[in-house]
Amino acid sequence: MTERITKDMARNIYFGGGLFAILVFTGLTFDTVNRIPELSHESKITKSVIAGKKVWEENDCVGCHTLLGEGAYYAPELGNAFQRLGGSDKQGFRDYMQGWMAAQPLDIPDRRKMPQFNLTTKQVNNLADFLMWMSKVNAQEWPPNIQG
Repeated sequence: MTERITKDMARNIYFGGGLFAILVFTGLTFDTVNRIPELSHESKITKSVIAGKKVWEENDCVGCHTLLGEGAYYAPELGNAFQRLGGSDKQGFRDYMQGWMAAQPLDIPDRRKMPQFNLTTKQVNNLADFLMWMSKVNAQEWPPNIQG
């Protein structure tokens, strides 16, 4: 015995499926919003981190670099720069950033050149603090490899 789908059955499937999709989307949205404080560790934002974010924005770092996958893919990902370049040594990472920023632009053949921004020591330290804070954000295993 073959059964045909009637207009009423099709309408019920359409609206039932739509309602189901809306409920699933709403549930996932609430779950995500509730997990943001846990994933972002926003309670650990300091004035130095805020100032570093301001340096990041004022110098358009995102115009060349990515941060957790967002931005331009011209230069390396910096969401994990602290793990790659500093490990767990905060002062060592700040010192590295001071030297790196002061040395720009590097004159290495076949290498992209980062401009010299003439940042103060405090600005570079703030930027380093911002990058250290970003490295602690739970990006759910992004980037997929240590080099970004």
